[in-house]
Amino acid sequence: MTPEEFIKSYESALRTQDWKVVEPLVSENVSVTFSNGIIHIGKENVQKAFKKNFSIIKNEKYAIENIIWLAKDKKYAVYLFEFNWTGIIDGKSASGNGIGTSVLIKENAKWKLLTEHLGRKSD
Repeated sequence: MTPEEFIKSYESALRTQDWKVVEPLVSENVSVTFSNGIIHIGKENVQKAFKKNFSIIKNEKYAIENIIWLAKDKKYAVYLFEFNWTGIIDGKSASGNGIGTSVLIKENAKWKLLTEHLGRKSD
């Protein structure tokens, strides 16, 4: 799998809203910062955060686009991206978007997410 293929797999995994599908794509040392500023460090904490989001947002459609590669090597890759999502929260349509920075590392010959930082787009 290439870093580009990883992004497609990660995007598809998030769309399933099933941690069991997402989990193989994240490092044990993963950290995720959501656009609200809350930082989740370690696979167990990231799992709790993702499962909470999955339970709150129903029928979520998530997309990653406008990818800009900052670095790609045999063991790591860094990219910037835009994201958007739509879904249903408490029976009402909801949506959001923003920008992100992700770092991938090669672990046991597989690309894994090491860190993801999500933020708001400036107006």
